Amino acid sequence: MTELARIVAKVALLAFLLSSMLAVGLSLTPRAILAPLSNARLVLPALALNFVLAPAFALALTNLIPLERPHAIGLVLLSGAAGAPFLPKLVQDAHCDLGVAVALMTLLTVVTTLFMPFALPFILPDLQASPWSIARPLLIFILIPLAVGMLMQGQGSLVLVRTILVKLANISGLVLIILLVALYFRDLLGIVGSGAIAASVIFIAGLFAAGYLLGGSQIATKGALGLATAARNIGAALVPASQNFSDSKIMLMVVCCTIVTLLMLVPTAAWLQRKRQMP
Repeated sequence: MTELARIVAKVALLAFLLSSMLAVGLSLTPRAILAPLSNARLVLPALALNFVLAPAFALALTNLIPLERPHAIGLVLLSGAAGAPFLPKLVQDAHCDLGVAVALMTLLTVVTTLFMPFALPFILPDLQASPWSIARPLLIFILIPLAVGMLMQGQGSLVLVRTILVKLANISGLVLIILLVALYFRDLLGIVGSGAIAASVIFIAGLFAAGYLLGGSQIATKGALGLATAARNIGAALVPASQNFSDSKIMLMVVCCTIVTLLMLVPTAAWLQRKRQMP
């Protein structure tokens, strides 16, 4: 039964990655992406926050908080995985700038597939994997489906297809989280008191605060950049975690931090919505 659950979890991960990236691609237009990305005051801070500050912050936390080595690796993997597929939904709920969120998600997803293969061996010297072995699954399961979805734009009415893909992504993502928690339930209980939860909370809160403060003067843009910085890409982190590591505690840390992210950012989006509605 355990082996079957592991197989289903792998299938759910693949289904989540492919369906979510295809759905995102189908919702994008070149104009929607390029317009916000022409703003260097937005793009440069976003890149610096997600690919300089986030990894540096994660490494600092692993030195300040006595985490187990697998938990530290999981946090570092998430620090290099930006462009969460659920970012537009969070920003939409926050009534912030959805155009900025879509553009940033696309940019950060593309840069993640280029950043992780070269950065991870440098950040994690004991990682026994070549850049190509890390890049290949990221290209196959993230970048290529995203590009295919974008290329399908204009091929007739794809509203129904996108709706089905979004539902498949939501269902497969939920199944994946449930199965991973069920498979590693005892290890999950062991996380309590280990510092992993505290590190996750500090990591997500710190990234949101940094993005929010560097987001300019408009609350819509500040909120979008804050959420884009704090919302990490679980799929992009799970791919190298499952492909290049055998310790289940690494995947467990990724799942733990993802749960913490949702528990923190959903209320944060509601707070941003109220702040936007204030006179």
